[in-house]
Amino acid sequence: ICNICKDERRDETVICVVENSWDVIALERSGQFKGLYHVLGGVLSPINNIGPGDIRVKELLNRIKEDKIKEVIVATNPNIQGDITALYIAKLLNPLGVKVTRIARGLPVGGDLEYADEVTLGKAIQGRTEII
Repeated sequence: ICNICKDERRDETVICVVENSWDVIALERSGQFKGLYHVLGGVLSPINNIGPGDIRVKELLNRIKEDKIKEVIVATNPNIQGDITALYIAKLLNPLGVKVTRIARGLPVGGDLEYADEVTLGKAIQGRTEII
């Protein structure tokens, strides 16, 4: 367990699942997440013959069963492999009654709509939030 997860001030009921340790550093820089992390060490990739046994999914499942985790935030990259991994984790955890969420997608701060691709714009519209 890393020093972040050893910190008793962290919310031990929420765990954020990331692909690698660099993702933990990026999320910590945001200052917005105060829960625990679980590093998968990769993502599912049928093309590259990477299955559930090749990443730390079993360890995630054990942590959720042993600890009092109420929510799992899947923060894999917004690409095919990240989406496949997120869906697999969600289906795996569904029977446990744990809330599984995915980080939002959209435009970067300071980005211009005219330069954004269609998928990003579509996800930004779908993930919109109320202003007031």
